[in-house]
Amino acid sequence: MILFSIVLFQNCEEDQFQSSLEYVTFGATTYSTIVDVGGSQNFEVVVYTSQNVGSDTSFTVSVDDSSNADPGSYVVPNSVTVPAGSNIGILSVTLSDVNLGIGVNQLVIAFDGVGAFAAGGTTTIEYIQKCTEVTGTLDFVFDGYGSEVGWNIKDSLGGTVASGGGYSDGQATASENITLCAGRDYTLTITDSFGDGLSFPADGTYTLTIGGGVKASGGGDYGSSETTEFDTK
Repeated sequence: MILFSIVLFQNCEEDQFQSSLEYVTFGATTYSTIVDVGGSQNFEVVVYTSQNVGSDTSFTVSVDDSSNADPGSYVVPNSVTVPAGSNIGILSVTLSDVNLGIGVNQLVIAFDGVGAFAAGGTTTIEYIQKCTEVTGTLDFVFDGYGSEVGWNIKDSLGGTVASGGGYSDGQATASENITLCAGRDYTLTITDSFGDGLSFPADGTYTLTIGGGVKASGGGDYGSSETTEFDTK
């Protein structure tokens, strides 16, 4: 009987502790989505409390400093509300195609004010711009010193999306296959390590063709580099 009483007391004590523990947490540590080119979307992040709340309960949230997404590409409400009689709230975040560039944009959200509740960890929304691929070619006729020639293509944010170089010397040619995203702005830069472009001992040329149309071309003595802006619209 004494042993039974001790066990019963311990179980009641544990139940009382568990029922009194109140916490709030995000539904997942990481979410992923794609934003249409030039578009926006509402992305819902689920928030849970440990038990149903007696009245509408709001929790303050904020964007964590570890985020790398451009501030113009998201709108995060400063709070999320769990309605009375429920343990689920919805934080609706707006994501827009503003300076998304290449790579993954990370928006990290944290609880900033939870009152008497214990707070869970952060959640991260990872999002990229939707890409419809287009293909093209970058063709070279070298001047005799292909080893001096290099090139790169950067997006509108300055991120390098394609590059090459280190070709063979001699009156040779080369053709590079290029894959880019439709509807975007890019910059092609052709470099020459000697500083005389494609000009010795004979003039050479380069031509960037996408979808059957010439987007950039040049050659001869362009010095150390030559840059051309183009788009895939």
